[in-house]
Amino acid sequence: MEKQYQLRLYIAGKTSRSITALNNLKKYCEEHLKGQYSIEVIDLLINPQLAEGDQILAIPTLVKKVPEPVRKIIGDLSNQEKVLVGLDIKQL
Repeated sequence: MEKQYQLRLYIAGKTSRSITALNNLKKYCEEHLKGQYSIEVIDLLINPQLAEGDQILAIPTLVKKVPEPVRKIIGDLSNQEKVLVGLDIKQL
């Protein structure tokens, strides 16, 4: 069975960095994880208390919840290589 990826993207409002991060994430997922992922977007301007659970210190931050290990990637996700390696989609 193929792995399912549960991804959580923390943003703070509809800033250009937040929008870029989400667009980059969707693009990578469609290219490499088609049908194997879910993306939950959490806007910390609306739900600031949710930052504590994943210990979010910077925005935007992507958290890979499943499959383990949990991984975090900070930034607008424009470095595709870094994101794919960080999510264990691609090996170095």
